[in-house]
Amino acid sequence: MQRFDAIRPYYDAEINESIQKVVNHPMMKALMNFTFPDVEDAVWKEQLRKTHSIRDFQCNFIYESLQQVLRNTSDGLSTSGFEKLEKNTSYLFISNHRDIILDTSLLNAALFDHGLVMTASAIGDNLVKKQFLYVLSKLNRNFLVQRGLSPREMLQSSKLMSEYIGQLLLRENRSVWIAQREGRTKDGNDATQTGVIKMLAMGSDEERLMDYFKKVKIVPVSISYEYDPTDALKMPQLMAIANNEKYIKEKNEDFMTLLSGIMGQKKRIHIHIGDILDKEIDNIQSEFDNSNKQIQALTQAIDDSILSSYKLWPTNYIAYDILNKTEAHKHLYTENEKSLFERRLEMKIDGNNPVAVEGFLNMYANPVVNKLKYTDAN
Repeated sequence: MQRFDAIRPYYDAEINESIQKVVNHPMMKALMNFTFPDVEDAVWKEQLRKTHSIRDFQCNFIYESLQQVLRNTSDGLSTSGFEKLEKNTSYLFISNHRDIILDTSLLNAALFDHGLVMTASAIGDNLVKKQFLYVLSKLNRNFLVQRGLSPREMLQSSKLMSEYIGQLLLRENRSVWIAQREGRTKDGNDATQTGVIKMLAMGSDEERLMDYFKKVKIVPVSISYEYDPTDALKMPQLMAIANNEKYIKEKNEDFMTLLSGIMGQKKRIHIHIGDILDKEIDNIQSEFDNSNKQIQALTQAIDDSILSSYKLWPTNYIAYDILNKTEAHKHLYTENEKSLFERRLEMKIDGNNPVAVEGFLNMYANPVVNKLKYTDAN
């Protein structure tokens, strides 16, 4: 097991010692004062010092932090599909990815509410460069995806992570959350990268690849926010792509995006749990005997599930109608909702920059475009 030490979260035996190291950190104070605004510092510090497991830390502290985030920055979280999951059972959740921290945190809160196994979750090591965030991520059962490696190192790292994910799912009965692509979706087009599926396949010891994917129980997850709290922050990268320029992040950009995602206004949020991809995998197995074609077909099956079950909000329809100069979806939003969205666009985006305006609108409109491919979005 030592071979996973570079990427794994803390073991329960390491939790208390790790908490003791950060209990007096200013960022822990800020987090706890936000979570428990009417509680004296001495009280939450004493409770933290009595914490000896990841589950206790997540349930008694992180879950409560998340409820405060939902109360302060949203109109609530709704869910669907969780009734399909069985208790005491591990699943490989492959999810679209919109927000650095919240996507996986909200899923875990919903799993907890439904009495289901919570996840170990992948997080890029570029996001936890600050020591406190590194410790917090390991306390919260995150495992590290190593970034910025050479091709050879990347291959070794991918194999290690794949083996670790297999270990969690098949030996520890621990669910796993992983994004369908590297990095968050910036333009509203949720698409699974075949590289993610190929990485997962590296951990297989099955003779037939699809037997392994069936064994780990793949469950696609779609999460949607009525307002993306980081929508304007995603624009510089989209602008660079539109201009065929290389995008270079600012020094603290990831950290500021992380904070904005947590504290920015989201309005309504929805998480949908798709069907376990059993039948799809059986069909892929019988239809293709080439592993590359099987992986492409599995990637498509994940996309089909995520895109067809994506919850569309008035903001999505408004952006689509503005962009396409139509009123095709006007029965799905109010004039007040439209004026609020237009006001957000005016405040966040330079109206004299048509590329930026179009990029912002596309971010919200693309989920409608994608869903129309599967069903009548009306």
